[in-house]
Amino acid sequence: MQSAAVALSPSAPLLKLRPPSRSSLNPNPNPRFHPIAALSSSSFSPKPISINGAFSPLSSSSRFQSPLSISPLPTPSDREFAVRSSAGENSGEKSDGSALIQTLQLGAMFGLWYLFNIYFNIYNKQVLKVFPYPMTMTTVQFAVGTVLILFMWMTNLYKRPKISSSQLMAILPLAAVHTMGNLFTNMSLGKVAVSFTHTIKAMEPFFSVLLSALFLGEMPTPWVVLSLLPIVGGVALASMSEASFNWAGFWSAMASNVTFQSRNVLSKKVMVKKEESLDNINLFSIITIMSFFLLTPVTLFVEGTKFTPAYVQSVGLNLQQIYTRSLLAGLCFHAYQQVSYMILSRVSPVTHSVGNCVKRVVVIVTSVLFFRTPVSPINTLGTGVALAGVFLYSQLKRIKPKTA
Repeated sequence: MQSAAVALSPSAPLLKLRPPSRSSLNPNPNPRFHPIAALSSSSFSPKPISINGAFSPLSSSSRFQSPLSISPLPTPSDREFAVRSSAGENSGEKSDGSALIQTLQLGAMFGLWYLFNIYFNIYNKQVLKVFPYPMTMTTVQFAVGTVLILFMWMTNLYKRPKISSSQLMAILPLAAVHTMGNLFTNMSLGKVAVSFTHTIKAMEPFFSVLLSALFLGEMPTPWVVLSLLPIVGGVALASMSEASFNWAGFWSAMASNVTFQSRNVLSKKVMVKKEESLDNINLFSIITIMSFFLLTPVTLFVEGTKFTPAYVQSVGLNLQQIYTRSLLAGLCFHAYQQVSYMILSRVSPVTHSVGNCVKRVVVIVTSVLFFRTPVSPINTLGTGVALAGVFLYSQLKRIKPKTA
């Protein structure tokens, strides 16, 4: 059976039929009817079939066959694109979910940081009011932290670091100023109100700028210097109207500012080579253990063994109450500092500084309410101005000076 020859053109949307030759249509020149010739006549030529929008020369045995239109099938590239789009949408949903979880975790950390700090100041002040031995209390707090750290390392709750003797010698100055900073803070808390101690400690940015300029050569911008004025003026205004003011508590808080900011300067100046296992948490843990061993002999020499049950009962104190509050203060002391380091590993130092400013406000307000500390309007104004200056300083530290 002969059929019409079909030529496909890739550019044309329709098929072009080449005109069949006369011999192909009627191979028998005799005009009489021939059955084979009738079957091969043009009236039975195949109709084009449309597949995927193009025409194909498939033949049909029926003259009534009409063009067939079939919807396009997805190509492999289309299926790959669809899979990638679906995967992109799923990954976007997962990233949004993980970002929300991380935000909630960070918010919970800030809440725990503030909560532990509040309870530390309350329990610590309650003990120091009736047990005026700040060196003993600081040693107890370092001892509680040391026990917790060793427990976490022994039970693999946190990986124990591998540290060399050279690293220990580099960390030693940090541990020394860390010890003095906490000791001076407790000395101030034992002498003046909690709110006043934290108001004076709001001057930390002033000493940070001063020591960085003297020992690191980091000159502040004029805007940063101007932000220090409300800090200094606010602290001076609050000190003039503080009901619990005394010079021992004032200078102890100032010494705490100097030592803590010296620790920050030393951490930049003394290059500590960290291994993979020595992160911020383990660095803080090592500093805590070293502080305990540094302060213990000094405490025994200066204050003696004042924390024994016999001595506590001999001065008419409730042994269970003193021990319980001291233990809780030690737990909160270690917890709030460790959470602070955990937050610092997740956010920038400026964000951490802003959070520390908010924490100081929270501690001052809660301590005033809990201990019913008398506060005058001038004292409140001075504290507010100082804390506003700290917040302004934190924001201006984001602006980096232009290099010539």
